[in-house]
Amino acid sequence: QVQVVESGGASVQTGEALRLSCTVSGIDFTELHMGWFRQAPGKEREAVSCLSRKGVTEYYSDSVKGRFTVSRDDAKNTLYLQMNSLKSDDTAMYSCAAVPRGNWGRACAVNEFPYWGQGTQVTVSS
Repeated sequence: QVQVVESGGASVQTGEALRLSCTVSGIDFTELHMGWFRQAPGKEREAVSCLSRKGVTEYYSDSVKGRFTVSRDDAKNTLYLQMNSLKSDDTAMYSCAAVPRGNWGRACAVNEFPYWGQGTQVTVSS
């Protein structure tokens, strides 16, 4: 059974930083392409960043490019999202998602990822 668990969400002030973590179990992490998505109240879930297996390909949404950095530690079965210079618009529930090699169409899109965590809340206030 695949389990995806996020952590690291918190309430912070504008301009501060946070690092989110996502740990996967029940499947070979090295065979997974990974993604971070977020959903703000009243809005649809949107892609934040995706990272292919072995870290070959990265994707960032325009709204976070230059401020967020995605990385993975295959030895720890963990995906990270370093978020710097946080803005109030970054307030959302952040979810981690995974898709096995061979099942990914190379799009950083919600419908590409079958395995999801429950999410971790990030709240940014001024």
